[in-house]
Amino acid sequence: MSRLTYVFVHGLSGWGSYDKTYQRLPYWGMRGGDLMVFLREKGFDCYAASVAPTGSAWDRACELYAQIAGTKVDYGEAHSRKFGHERFGRDFSACPLIPVWNEGTHLVLLGHSFGGATVRLFAQLLASGDQQEQESTPDETLSPLFAGGMGARVHSIVTLASPMNGSTAYDMMEDPQFDPHSVRTPWWCEIPARMMVKRARAQGDGRDERDLAGYDMHIDQALAMNARMPEQPGVYYFSVPCRFTDRQPDGTHKPRRGMEPLMVKRSWQMGAYAGSTRGGIRVDESWRENDGLVNTVSAMSPAGAPSKPLDRAQIEPGVWNVFPTVEGDHMWLQGGLLHKHDVRDFYLELLTMIESIVPGQSSPA
Repeated sequence: MSRLTYVFVHGLSGWGSYDKTYQRLPYWGMRGGDLMVFLREKGFDCYAASVAPTGSAWDRACELYAQIAGTKVDYGEAHSRKFGHERFGRDFSACPLIPVWNEGTHLVLLGHSFGGATVRLFAQLLASGDQQEQESTPDETLSPLFAGGMGARVHSIVTLASPMNGSTAYDMMEDPQFDPHSVRTPWWCEIPARMMVKRARAQGDGRDERDLAGYDMHIDQALAMNARMPEQPGVYYFSVPCRFTDRQPDGTHKPRRGMEPLMVKRSWQMGAYAGSTRGGIRVDESWRENDGLVNTVSAMSPAGAPSKPLDRAQIEPGVWNVFPTVEGDHMWLQGGLLHKHDVRDFYLELLTMIESIVPGQSSPA
């Protein structure tokens, strides 16, 4: 039986085991079957969390904590007041995600897409808490998440096609020097593209737009978040970037045949974009390679963080161990939607590798 607890966190517009959609179409595995069931049968202790589909990394991290700890969601006194929503949310006391949450818990957090930002912020809060919440909240009502001191409960973090430095899918739409609609795309991808935008659009509840995933995925904001989430020396970090475009003679990137139709138009536009963010960050041609929603270069490691190509004989904590780039689109690691992919062996190999790591050593046993 696994000595680690694996928690999988979905991305933007996704769903988890608390959602009815998961019973019909599991986010992890898709039409290939529930990946959690498969991995449990192989001896791994795996769970699929459900966090706000379009919520900010902060809100999602708070929801993840409540599910894991088996408590009521507390978004924080200072945070909820600043961003205009209720402080408390759903109570998971009667239905915790994992069976045990104490000093002996050792989590492996796997986040797909925006789930990567979610698990990274969650781990940071576990370790260091939040000073603003501590100053705004009486000790007797402060969530343990904001108190910190629980960093040792995280063994590993795995980001899967995650926009750790943001995604030009958002910034290019706001760059006055770039017109995404001028990029010629196949006629048939217009309707799927509209469907993706509609699903990703947040439902208005009056909260500040800065408290939504769409804001956090901008490059400027992603880089600001990175500065607040330094790598922890005892945590093993892994990233899995994807790509499904080819470079053209003119330097642009074109999506390959077989990309999920929902992403083809956006991929084509990202593959043509170069410009600047609102904050003045220059986006050059190295950002054009993409998986349909996330720039490949952004999925490798946070800007400025220590990183190296994955060497299974020398896996170090506190350093991003970057997997070879997967030749697949943004939904490949889920199991695909219209294009079915069998990802069971990929995750079986990944979890087997993580299980073999002995804390305090720089290579698997």
